Amino acid sequence: MPDRTPRPAPVEVDPEPRLQPEPASAEWSVWSTKARLVVTDPATLDEAHRIVVDQLAAVDAAASRFRDDSEVSRLAAAGGEPRRVSPVLAELIGVALTAAASTNGDVDPTLGGPLAALGYDRDIALIPVDRRRPAHRRRRDHPDEPGESATAGLAVRRGPAWRRITLDGDQVTVPAGIQLDLGATAKAHTADRCAALVADRLGTGALVSLGGDLATAGAPPAGGWRVHVQDRPGEPAGSVTLAAGGALATSSTIGRRWRREGRVLHHILDPRTCRPAPVVWRTVTGAATSCLAANTATTAALVRGRGAVGWLTALGLPARLVGADGAVVTVNGWPDDDPTPTDWLRTGPLALSRSEAAR
Repeated sequence: MPDRTPRPAPVEVDPEPRLQPEPASAEWSVWSTKARLVVTDPATLDEAHRIVVDQLAAVDAAASRFRDDSEVSRLAAAGGEPRRVSPVLAELIGVALTAAASTNGDVDPTLGGPLAALGYDRDIALIPVDRRRPAHRRRRDHPDEPGESATAGLAVRRGPAWRRITLDGDQVTVPAGIQLDLGATAKAHTADRCAALVADRLGTGALVSLGGDLATAGAPPAGGWRVHVQDRPGEPAGSVTLAAGGALATSSTIGRRWRREGRVLHHILDPRTCRPAPVVWRTVTGAATSCLAANTATTAALVRGRGAVGWLTALGLPARLVGADGAVVTVNGWPDDDPTPTDWLRTGPLALSRSEAAR
C-alpha cells in the first residue's frame, strides 16, 4: 500500500534575510526651536514632511500670540464677546482647558498678558538681551528687581481666569482683558496630531519632535524608538527606548529665557503670582501615552516646585527631574542616566479629565 503519512511542506529559506530599511528623517527650525520628523519607511518622508509643515502652519495661524492676524489675537481684541473660531483653535482651546482642570490650574492658558508684561511679547529670538530702564528710572531700593512696568496689574486678577472661558462647539468667549497663551499644550498636542496623521495616512511608523515635545505613532523601528534626553549641551544626559505609541515631554526653566531690567526671567509662570516659578527644577521630563499628557505633567511639576516629586509619583508617571544644582531625581521606573539606550521605558497612565468649561 502507498505510504499516506502526512509530510511537512517544504520550507522556503530566504538565503539573505530581509533587513528593515533604516528610518529616514528631516529637521528644520520652527517656533524658535527644532522640529524633527522620523519615519520608518524612507519612501514616505517627503509626503510626511508636507503633512507636518501644513499642520504647523495651521496651528501658527490659529494660536500664535505674536501674530496680529492670528485667531487668538482677534479673540484678545473681542472685548469679551463670543467669537466663532476654526476647528483647529477650538481643539487647541479644548485641550488647554482640560490641562488646566486636570492640574488645578497649574497649567493655565490665560497667561499671555502677564508674559507680555514681563517682556515676552514677541518670538523669543527677537527679544533684546536686556530691556532695562534707563539708570535714572530704576528702583533705588531694589535695582535688580523688576520695576513696576514689569508687574503692574498682574496681581489684580481675581480667581482662575481659565474657568471663565466658555467653549461651545466652534464658539469661544474669552473674558475682556485676557490674552490666551496656548504654548504649554498646543505644541505637545500638535506633536501628537502630526505623528498620528503621518502614521494613519502613509502607513509608516512616525516620530515627531517639536523642541522638547515628542510623540510617536505606528509601528516603531526594530528595537523601538531610541531617544537621547538632554535639554541642552552641558546638562545631565541619558537615553531611553520608547515602545509603539510612547511619548515624551520636557519642560524647562533654562530654555526660553530673557533679561528684563537686570534679571533673568523664564517663561514658566506660576498662575498664582503671574511671575516666573521659582527654579527648583531646571528641567522635568516625563513619559506618557500622549505628548499632551506628558507635557501637562512636566509643566505643572515646574510650577509645583518641591511638591513635584510626590505629585508625579502619585500619578504613576515615569519622570526625570534635574534640580537647580544639576542633581537628577527619577520616579516611577525612569532608568538611571546612561548614554546607551538599553532600557525600555514604560509610559505613564496620566489621565486627563475633560474640563467642565470645555463641554
